[in-house]
Amino acid sequence: MNFIELAVIGLCRLFLWISTAVIFVILVANTVLRYATGSSLQWANEVPELLFPWLVMSGVVLAAAHGAHITTTFLMEAIPATWRRRTAIATWLVVAGLYGTLAWATCQMLDIVHDEKSPILQVPGSLTYGCVAVGLLMLGLLAMKSAWNAWLTPAMSNEPLDEPVAPEAHW
Repeated sequence: MNFIELAVIGLCRLFLWISTAVIFVILVANTVLRYATGSSLQWANEVPELLFPWLVMSGVVLAAAHGAHITTTFLMEAIPATWRRRTAIATWLVVAGLYGTLAWATCQMLDIVHDEKSPILQVPGSLTYGCVAVGLLMLGLLAMKSAWNAWLTPAMSNEPLDEPVAPEAHW
């Protein structure tokens, strides 16, 4: 792992743990208040709604970093071994470009959604859209890292694979 991957994973784990812990504490406190006093915190529904996108995006990026997404390998197994490395590099560069394009488009919408405020806390809607942009940028960085790793991988021989290599499933 390189510095970029470690930074992305560390940041996503931090977002994941903080958002999960805050959501849990708020929901437990609000439930206790509701049963003990019959009242609840006015803002207790808004904070989990604001943090949930950060939790989900962190999980998406972590899954990508650990290769835990669904993959299809039949195309790579169908092409000649000499083309696999070039195809991997080109594919990862296209993926990185698409993530960059999506992140840029999301950033263009931040001004529009900034005026939408949550009812009680008045938090701008750009906060949740910002998490999508940050997550897409992180996914783009991971795709660039994968392209770089494919570039550094030596070219494969022309020998057919005895058995297709599939990543281990993460349940």
